[in-house]
Amino acid sequence: MHPLTSHLISPDSHTCTVGRYRLSPVTRQTDCGRFAASLSICSGHGSGTHDRVFRFTPLFPTPQAAAQYALAQGMGYLQQPALPA
Repeated sequence: MHPLTSHLISPDSHTCTVGRYRLSPVTRQTDCGRFAASLSICSGHGSGTHDRVFRFTPLFPTPQAAAQYALAQGMGYLQQPALPA
């Protein structure tokens, strides 16, 4: 895999399910060698699937740190009283 290609980091250990939502962090190595984080929040099944993807601006020294940050941000998002559509 090319080092600048996005990839899931340990999906079994970092992807989690909270209620009806599946949170999946994605990291990619930047040109400077640090890691950027994104997060997919998915709900529903089949043709009713909805996937929202967030990109975050901080850069991290490891893909694990980036994935942990993305998950923490997603957990905060899910704690909002009324989630945006």
